[in-house]
Amino acid sequence: MTPSSAPHIFRNTPQRSIQLGASWRAILLGTVLIVPNTYWILDSAGQGYPTTISLYFNVVFCIFVLTGANLVLTRFTSRFAIQQGELLTIYVMLAIASSLAGHDVLRVLIPMIPYAFWYATPENDWADLFHRYIPDWMAVKNRTFLTEYYRGETTFYRWEVVEGWLTTTLAWGGFLCAMVFLMVCINSLVRKQWTEHEKLSYPIIQLPLELTIGGKTNLLTNKLMWLGFGIAGAIDILNGLHYLYPTVPSLGGRLYDLRPFFTQKPWSAIGWSPIAVFPFAVGLAFFIPLDLSFSCWFFYLFWKAERIFGDALGVHGMPNFPFTDEQSFGAYIGLFVIAIIATRKHLAQVGRKLFKNNRREDISQKGSDEKRQGTFMPSQANRSTRQEIDDSAEPMSYRAAVLGLIASFLFIGGFCKIAGMSVWAILVFFGIYYAISTAVTRMRAELGSPVHDLHFIGPDEMMPRIFGTRLLGTQNLTMMAYLFFCNRAYRGHPMPHILEGFKLAERTGISNRRLLIAMCIAIALGTFASFWSFYHISYIEGARDWFAGRPFNRLQSWITSPRAPDVPAIIAMGIGFLITGFLMVMRMRLFWWPFHPAGFAISSSWSMNVFWFSIFVSSAIKWIILRHGGVSAHRKLIPFFLGLILGEFIVGSVWSLIGITTDRPMYRFLF
Repeated sequence: MTPSSAPHIFRNTPQRSIQLGASWRAILLGTVLIVPNTYWILDSAGQGYPTTISLYFNVVFCIFVLTGANLVLTRFTSRFAIQQGELLTIYVMLAIASSLAGHDVLRVLIPMIPYAFWYATPENDWADLFHRYIPDWMAVKNRTFLTEYYRGETTFYRWEVVEGWLTTTLAWGGFLCAMVFLMVCINSLVRKQWTEHEKLSYPIIQLPLELTIGGKTNLLTNKLMWLGFGIAGAIDILNGLHYLYPTVPSLGGRLYDLRPFFTQKPWSAIGWSPIAVFPFAVGLAFFIPLDLSFSCWFFYLFWKAERIFGDALGVHGMPNFPFTDEQSFGAYIGLFVIAIIATRKHLAQVGRKLFKNNRREDISQKGSDEKRQGTFMPSQANRSTRQEIDDSAEPMSYRAAVLGLIASFLFIGGFCKIAGMSVWAILVFFGIYYAISTAVTRMRAELGSPVHDLHFIGPDEMMPRIFGTRLLGTQNLTMMAYLFFCNRAYRGHPMPHILEGFKLAERTGISNRRLLIAMCIAIALGTFASFWSFYHISYIEGARDWFAGRPFNRLQSWITSPRAPDVPAIIAMGIGFLITGFLMVMRMRLFWWPFHPAGFAISSSWSMNVFWFSIFVSSAIKWIILRHGGVSAHRKLIPFFLGLILGEFIVGSVWSLIGITTDRPMYRFLF
């Protein structure tokens, strides 16, 4: 069973499929589900972290429940049944909203808003170092007001409390909405090229696409899927019981560190090297190309070998050796350049479209007039047609997308400029940020990497290493500390989910423009529902700081101990960029070349420590299947591996919801 086995209605009746896609009923249901999902993610008991991998288990759980209920409903009446396009519209809305609420966006930003003032002490001297550079509208500064927020055991629902948070919530919420809408505009410009012309595979969407197919071919009716579901689900049930009752035996469910086995130098330089097999990770990795899965674990071991080699050489003067973060940063910039090169002709056509907005029918009419006048030349007509590009089915016209991009960037730039950031620093910062975001989106669309966290290699970390802290100045550094929230890691990034939503629309006949409305609602509601969820929980349980301390401690260090440009780090960035280019050239010239540049880029991330062995196991299984059973065996086993993902996601979600309901920690399958 493949994703192309969609129901007949969605392939042959586009007008009806559009009506059954981003319908107002689907948008309303998605809107209703966004609020409890943001609460689920932001619950301070820490019941799992759905947005730390590419496919969110909380969203899959919701779609699983809706699909199951839909199957039951269709046995009695099909009149009120939810169609595939509607289910996928809900999926896209929940995925985008969850990205914003997630572990690396608003869960970082919201605790940062009051942190620098609540934790300011005479010892850290934050008041004298940088408080004067923070505008009143950007942070909550009143320590008396913040007492109940941090202490808890009270309520958020008093006007004086709401009023105290209102200005900063609206300011940062509007800023984040503008950031994400700019991503929508970028995706609108490249969607046709990446989705229709290059036909990228989008592996991450395979589970929601298969899960929502209706009728007898639904994934929930497949016995092989339930076999995989049963295996993964049974493991999680057993591990969950072991967490509650240690006398119950467990089956995996934790990381086993190999470092204690390497005690002699230089082998002891290997560092933290966990090993574990997670069923859902094996299932996700089954859908990525073999060269990428091989490259992920190969380059993970390559980074370990670099550490050992450096220790053997006695490289003690460079504590960051082998500069894995900097090399990864260069690699992602390389992936962005590769994506732009691959899309350059399409972008040139878009550029011509902006200044010559003729429609196809206008061209046809011109050709008819020339025929009557005897001056018509077919070659000229063909050339004109090739130069024109049709944007009538795009989420927004290319002209509107460019205008939206410019307006969003002006809002972002104005926000940062009023906050004290220099124009040149704004341009460089967000140029790097959106370059990395585009690289992540392209990589997800083409290869479906299960993780891409990029810890601490965003522009807020790299610009001080490139330019030095003195050139940037305290005002720029202070604003960059607050922008830590969207650069701590890139795991739960919304931009790939937006493009994957447009791909789901293309596969099932959903109207892109109706889906765009659903996305905009999800962006706005997901943002402000996340603020509400965090405030609601904090005033009951007491606010948790999560990662809010790191950027301000880092800022204090930069101000008190200024850094010069880090030449070895800059060289490492260049090396990462060049290695990525070399790997891409070799991949294009040699069909047997096994190393993928994206594998080099993502293999140094924190998440790869957790999942590298699962990816190794999955790639070995896939290689054996293809070697001995061929493509037909691979296709037949797809439901089984989807079942591995679904089983762990559903049972893991149940444990998470039990923890939220009982207000006590439960087993988390996702570290």
